[in-house]
Amino acid sequence: MTQPSLNYVFCPHAAGGHRMAYWQWGRSGSAHVVLCVHGLTRQGRDFDVLAQALCEQADLLASVPGGIRVICPDVVGRGESDWLKDPLGYQLLAYAADMLALLNQLQAEAPIKTLDWVGTSMGGLIGMLVCAQPVLNAAQPAAREQAPLLDGEAVALSLPVPVRKLVLNDVGPALQAKAIARIGAYIGKAGHFNTLQEAADAMWEICQSFGPHTPEQWRALVRPMLKPVSPGTDSPMRLHYDPAIALPFKAATQDAAQQGEAMLWSLYDQITAQTLLLRGAQSDLLSPETAQAMTQRGPHAQLIEFEGVGHAPTLIAPDQVAAVARFLLD
Repeated sequence: MTQPSLNYVFCPHAAGGHRMAYWQWGRSGSAHVVLCVHGLTRQGRDFDVLAQALCEQADLLASVPGGIRVICPDVVGRGESDWLKDPLGYQLLAYAADMLALLNQLQAEAPIKTLDWVGTSMGGLIGMLVCAQPVLNAAQPAAREQAPLLDGEAVALSLPVPVRKLVLNDVGPALQAKAIARIGAYIGKAGHFNTLQEAADAMWEICQSFGPHTPEQWRALVRPMLKPVSPGTDSPMRLHYDPAIALPFKAATQDAAQQGEAMLWSLYDQITAQTLLLRGAQSDLLSPETAQAMTQRGPHAQLIEFEGVGHAPTLIAPDQVAAVARFLLD
């Protein structure tokens, strides 16, 4: 399999900033960018199969001149990105600001004409926030809209171009409390492992809702989830993410959750991008009622459900890849 290139973007914030890593597939100068953003405890290599398929299919289509760039960031605190000194920085608004910093860098490297977004779970929520941001006036490239973030910090929140097509993978404005509790039971437990297979077995215990995978597919998903530990420790590998990402997640109150849901519905209703909603038919995070509501308001999302899958489809199975590719490349 072709391998992506690893790149970095500097993301400023009140404490001085951090580096966010991102994986780039396809043609580096392409004007068509597909940004793929992962879930809460995941990382950008989750999208390897989808990214490669999109690039290969785009190269064969006359309707996609110049191919595409598929960009898969490691959200801060995950993968190859920096860990934050202040764990309260692990928040959706800050993640959205980082994505806009990334898009500004990509725009500077090669102008973006078409921007699409694929967001799994948390990545979909970040996408909803980004879609709501103003687009930079091309006639005034120095102008930036300012919006308050953490601790009164203000950062540039302008998109280079609007999001054209949005894929929300098993997520919506309303999240089921039972699923939040399930995720809260394991997030922050770093895990230490002696072998890849030991890690694969342990992660399967908490991720069976992802649906059927071959042993090879599952090991390929797990391998980028592991980082080496300092020599001399009992176990040579651990999970890739900062355990402190759990702190803001577990500190959220019921009132904050209700306010967040109201905000997300408001953002969803403002989305103008053509939207595809994917749902695992057995998902415990995105209820059938919420999914149906999302087809009837805001962007009136097209809904596709995958049987035998819970939260969340990994976009590896051929039918899942085909659904996304058909939506983005038609």
